[in-house]
Formats: sequence, C-alpha cells, structure tokens
Amino acid sequence: MPKKSPNEASPVAHFEQSLEELEHLVEKMEAGDLSLEQSLSAYERGVGLYRQCQQALEQAELRVRLLSDPARPDTAEPFDPPGHDG
Repeated sequence: MPKKSPNEASPVAHFEQSLEELEHLVEKMEAGDLSLEQSLSAYERGVGLYRQCQQALEQAELRVRLLSDPARPDTAEPFDPPGHDG
C-alpha cells in the first residue's frame, strides 16, 4: 500500500485544519484590529474555508449513508444521536 505524501492529508485532517483556520480568522476579525482590506481578505478566505468544510461534511454524510444502506443510500435515514433535538 503506497504511503501518502505529506501534502495529501486525509479529508478529516483537511477538514480539521480548515475549521481551525476559519476559527482563527473569525477571532482576528472579531478583535477589530484589521484594516478594511485585511478584513475583506479574511472574509474572502473564510468563505472559501467554510465551503471546503461544508463539502467535507456532505461527503462524510454520503459515506455514512452508503455504509447504512449500500443498496439504497438515498433512502437511508440520517443518524440522530439519542437525545438530539432536531
């Protein structure tokens, strides 16, 4: 089995890195110490990171559905942990 290069992070690791960077950007923006140009750049980067995270979550949900019912993933019920209100 070939090893992944350091640049080929797993989707989970990539998600976690993106989420961490997004949280850091939000903290910087909330501090109010950025110029308008820096704020716009941070916002633009944040939108990109948000989209990456959303896509990773959608892929994870699809994997769970495929594991739940490989023959009919579209009819598999989403996982709701006990006590989850939603």
